[in-house]
Amino acid sequence: MAAMSTKLSFNPSENTYKDHLYTLIICGGAGTRLWPRSREKTPKQFLKNFYGETSLFSQTVERSKLLTSNEKIFVVTLADYTDEILQQSSAILPQNIIVEPFGRNTAMAVGIGAAYIRKKDPKAVILNFWSDAAIRENEIFSKDLNLAAKVAFENPDKLVVVGLKPTFPHTGLGYIETGEAFLDKVFQVVSFKEKPDLPTAEEFIKKGNYYWNTGIYVWSVKALFEAFNKYSPIHFQLLEKISQDIGSSSERKTIKEAYTKAENISIDVAVSEKAQNLCLVLASFGWSDVGDWKVAYEIKRKDENGNVIENLGEKGWHLGIETSNCLIESQDRLVATVGVENLIIIDTEDALLVCSREKSQDVKKIVNILKEKNKKEYL
Repeated sequence: MAAMSTKLSFNPSENTYKDHLYTLIICGGAGTRLWPRSREKTPKQFLKNFYGETSLFSQTVERSKLLTSNEKIFVVTLADYTDEILQQSSAILPQNIIVEPFGRNTAMAVGIGAAYIRKKDPKAVILNFWSDAAIRENEIFSKDLNLAAKVAFENPDKLVVVGLKPTFPHTGLGYIETGEAFLDKVFQVVSFKEKPDLPTAEEFIKKGNYYWNTGIYVWSVKALFEAFNKYSPIHFQLLEKISQDIGSSSERKTIKEAYTKAENISIDVAVSEKAQNLCLVLASFGWSDVGDWKVAYEIKRKDENGNVIENLGEKGWHLGIETSNCLIESQDRLVATVGVENLIIIDTEDALLVCSREKSQDVKKIVNILKEKNKKEYL
């Protein structure tokens, strides 16, 4: 991807962008690496007491409310989750829930959400949020995202991504290489880098111009649809057809046909990694993509032995002897451990997971085997 060369427009005293500011919450995915707590019916974003007292989804909505009004908060999800969404947040208006016929990855999810928002406001700037991210320091988050929104609104030919300064050589995240600084905390994007091995991640940190990719994108509907047209024309054509039929009697039929034809790819592959008009806003809030149990362990409070102990049910409790650096969740019974370390132990009503913390990514393999064996009661 070529680097940008044009400068940005920026008026620090102009707040017109706030009249056109929308949030789009992408609420799909089953969180298979967080099985057995995360299931198809109750994926990780809806779990309470997973990261704080409320669910990750509810926390995402509360952050959205810091940035815009309820009528400008939209959610893209599946039909199975609509009732849960309405139960967990009174801020979500039923008419602002966009139901996908089935999952088709994030390019279609982001695109269809933008199509509905564009129908309401052709000047809209969209803050794209994932419903399962763990984020701290909401005031800093609000400040950083307002900066990103302002840049996107005043430069409607630009796409904005939010990045974080890496604090250690993380091998489970993508990185963004940056070039020239346009403004304080705003940089041109040179390229996207896939999840690196450890030596490469260490080299990225030494260079100093590589940032963690949060996947939080901010853009005007104009810039997004121009990018689809240029970099993913089939998506563009399908989304334009959906846009034409929004509100008509053929709306649902058109959406289903479009999803059937759409390629199953992410917004990163479809647009971001190809685009030459991306800039990065450097953020400073606490953030984690809770992708597996190892990450869940890392972000939670630990006791003097390095353990994360969570008793979720009335009868759940843990008794440990010579137990260290473990994540242990008990549901409704005693979980006893002796002489163990670096384990993930997740006890639920109908399933027990025991695995090495370093093998947390492989929990997805368990889910795949359960699917192959048609053990739907465990999914």
